[in-house]
Amino acid sequence: MKRVLFLCTGNYYRSRYAEELFNHLACGENLPWRAFSRGAAERGSPDNVGAMSVFADDRLRTNGIVPEGATRYPQPCSLADFDGVDLVIALKEAEHRPLIERRFPEVADKVTYWHVHDIDVVHPADALPMIDELVRELVSSLR
Repeated sequence: MKRVLFLCTGNYYRSRYAEELFNHLACGENLPWRAFSRGAAERGSPDNVGAMSVFADDRLRTNGIVPEGATRYPQPCSLADFDGVDLVIALKEAEHRPLIERRFPEVADKVTYWHVHDIDVVHPADALPMIDELVRELVSSLR
């Protein structure tokens, strides 16, 4: 089984959504891939309430996806999370590259960056469809 690691800042909204969507689609396609997610920052925002963003959870459920990790609280990334990973994707280059280069310089060159803004810049009604498209393209490329 191959593994993809999705990173966002706090592992609460974007990376969790990408993880759940990817796993749902990969399972449906019988792809030998599994995703997990972590936060690139050492700790998440105090504004994050609960295990997963209500925006991510609601959109997944609206699309018929019951999030497997809905009760798992956000987890910060550690260097060990990069071990045995086949692909690492950070959801926003301008936001995450500096965090990754500072915290994990030994693996920073292995990260692929997308360009999906956080909720303070773009409303989830616009950001989550962007993640949908990117994850679907990723799954398609792995077939």
